Amino acid sequence: MFRITAVVAAGGLGLAALSACGSSDSGSGDEGSGSKTVTLVSHDSFAYTKDVLKAFEKESGYKVRVLKDGDAGQAVNKAILTKGNPQGDVFFGVDNTLLSRALDNGLFQSYEAEGADGIQARYRVDQDKHRVTPIDSGDICVNYDKAWFSEHKLAVPTSFDDLVKPAYKDLLVTENASTSSPGLGFLLGTAAEYGDKGWEGYWKKLKANGVKVVDGWEQAYNEEFSGSAGGKKAKGDRPLVVSYASSPPAEVIYADPKPKTAPTGVAEGTCFRQVEYAGLLSNAKNSKGGKALIDFLVGKQFQEDMPLNMFVYPVIEGAKVPDAFTQYGPAAANPETLDPARIADNRDEWVKTWTSLVLK
Repeated sequence: MFRITAVVAAGGLGLAALSACGSSDSGSGDEGSGSKTVTLVSHDSFAYTKDVLKAFEKESGYKVRVLKDGDAGQAVNKAILTKGNPQGDVFFGVDNTLLSRALDNGLFQSYEAEGADGIQARYRVDQDKHRVTPIDSGDICVNYDKAWFSEHKLAVPTSFDDLVKPAYKDLLVTENASTSSPGLGFLLGTAAEYGDKGWEGYWKKLKANGVKVVDGWEQAYNEEFSGSAGGKKAKGDRPLVVSYASSPPAEVIYADPKPKTAPTGVAEGTCFRQVEYAGLLSNAKNSKGGKALIDFLVGKQFQEDMPLNMFVYPVIEGAKVPDAFTQYGPAAANPETLDPARIADNRDEWVKTWTSLVLK
């Protein structure tokens, strides 16, 4: 979901990994049902505090092997292709934009995690079969460069409607909806806002207003966006970028010296809620260990460890969120959402139409 470089933080549900986070146990070992090694398959941005994972290993008796398999879309597709002989026991990182693809292809087997009753009701899905467990959430939103807007004496856009106004021509950069998780989330946000027919007209206006499309978040945020402190190259000239609601606190937490206020902000009227899930893989060789690992992922210790590692929000009731999150970039109050079934019915066609409208 929301990940950033080590220089300044900023997924998943995909950005650049905050840290290398190698596996706790790289040996293959015996992966049978009696194995004491459990393998977690995830996207490249999975991150954690080593001591937290070691605590699980000590308590459970299992060694955890982490296999990172590309960005979220790549990892899900590979997991589907190998479901007959899976690479691991648990998959973490399928989000609500891709969930239906995983479920329709039989990627997961049923398991209701211990502690699942503590998950906030708004994140629960598949309640009849319990094939996936919600793990984290985050908001895909347009971020803005505060200094740029102050210097140009231009009001900050606050909604999707604002982005197509002449005042914001040639200011926005977004990611390709067919190759990027935040790019797809932004497209889904416009579909939720304007409906099945209206979103196409909106994107025609956005294209006419000079929106720039690049392949992924790393290029958009660290190369094209004028407000990023983490880019290795010269700053871009676009003061608006599709990123995450947790980007501003990350800009503060990983800055040296730390600014008193976040240098970037979030246009809250442009947010789409992303949720990531974990599931016990069909044909998992160590299903017992996999179940224990899912219980751990939804437990309070790991839930409270996630925010400063993956810059996402916990999903269980009562989990603490770092003060920096609420101070510099609280979650959107009313983000756009779409039912996973609606995404399933329309996603591929929406992306195909979007590609024709915007890239050709």
